[in-house]
Amino acid sequence: MEQIQNRTFDEIAVGDTASLVRTLTYRDIEVFAVMSGDVNPMHVDAAFAKSDHFHQVVAHGMWGGSLISTLLGTQLPGPGTIYLDQSLRFVRPVLLGDTVTVSVTVKEKNEAKKRLLLDCRATNQNGDDVIVGLAEVIAPVEKIRRSRVQLPEIDLHPAARRYERLIEMTQGLEPLRVAVVHPVDTPSLLGAVEAQRAGLIVPVLVGPEAKIRAAAAQASVDLSAYEIVGAEHSDAAAAAAVAMARAGQVEALMKGALHTDELMRAVVDPALGLRTARRISHVYAVDAPDYPRALLVTDAAINIYPTLTDKRDIIQNAIELAHALGIEQPRVAILSAVETVTESIRSTLDAAALCKMAERGQITGGILDGPLAFDNAVSAEAAKTKGIVSPVAGRADIFVVPDLEAGNMLAKQLEYLARAHVAGIVLGARVPIILTSRADKTLARLGSCAIGLLMARHRTAALPSLSSGDAA
Repeated sequence: MEQIQNRTFDEIAVGDTASLVRTLTYRDIEVFAVMSGDVNPMHVDAAFAKSDHFHQVVAHGMWGGSLISTLLGTQLPGPGTIYLDQSLRFVRPVLLGDTVTVSVTVKEKNEAKKRLLLDCRATNQNGDDVIVGLAEVIAPVEKIRRSRVQLPEIDLHPAARRYERLIEMTQGLEPLRVAVVHPVDTPSLLGAVEAQRAGLIVPVLVGPEAKIRAAAAQASVDLSAYEIVGAEHSDAAAAAAVAMARAGQVEALMKGALHTDELMRAVVDPALGLRTARRISHVYAVDAPDYPRALLVTDAAINIYPTLTDKRDIIQNAIELAHALGIEQPRVAILSAVETVTESIRSTLDAAALCKMAERGQITGGILDGPLAFDNAVSAEAAKTKGIVSPVAGRADIFVVPDLEAGNMLAKQLEYLARAHVAGIVLGARVPIILTSRADKTLARLGSCAIGLLMARHRTAALPSLSSGDAA
């Protein structure tokens, strides 16, 4: 293992020097921004940087400063060094691709205090100074030799990248006229406002006007440009929004500050609701950074203990959503606890029946396989280890869970333990229903609205293709 050792005060002479060479990559900029929290757009936003002073992305100034610290702490003097003072002057920017040589040179020694004064300099590949300065340190007096610590690998995943791609796909599409049901708190109101600003929806705010305006005042939102449809309470708001959808006055619904069952009670009303011949179901479009393709989980919010017939519709709804997202032939994993058909586990029997139904044309547009345990659905290696030969194993786009409890737990585990973003939508009704949560992050809310817009338009609009590797 590589060793790291210092140079004691007595071993150091005036004029001694140490150096290192680094080439700036965008990964360096991203890691430094994550570590420091410095997201100044001149460093991390290429579009902004083009119009800025340097006309391109540049390194954080202290990225170069940190390399000076690296030299002092690992080479000269090395381990045991105590930093006292540092002055830096930033002469030129460090640009992407620049190769920087950083050096420190001992200028003075203070015998009484065991202190060193060092010239610090960083130059680019052209020999031009980019940073100059002075450092003062207390040098170690005892020899230190240690094995170099092996640092963990950093795996960078841009937050909600696939949602951003979905939003890009909506460019050129007419925004969706959406009834926002009972937006009487800040998160639900801001969710609608942000989606409107992103060009995804034209919100119609349905609910108690006084409460909507109070929420707007709290959020500093000007409602003068928004249509408000008054309703006395949440149940009345849900009924009014559903009536608007039945009359063709809006193209979708969006959940505000009310419980899902309140909204869905109006949606599924036999006489006045939005039911079709298809079973209504829910899909979570999950942006899981460690999964390389689409991850659609269904059903985790509507059907508690779905029957075999229910699951047929649940799968068909999810396949049609995948088509709307540009996935031409989604792979559908029907999940259970085991991979073999077992009489005592109903979900395995359902999986086998659903696969046969797909063979007979009762489910169309996707490739089905099951039962599959979750590890086999997401990992080709796990499937191979268990001897599973499947066109879906390790490459699933749609994950069909046995029941609502399993689906809800799976989605929440992905969100809170796997750094995933989760966006929900209800399908199978006359119009898409954008099902947001107060805990949703902004991009998840926008992702839900983008999915609703794509779903509403996919039969008539020429949508751009979205490969399964880039899907939501």
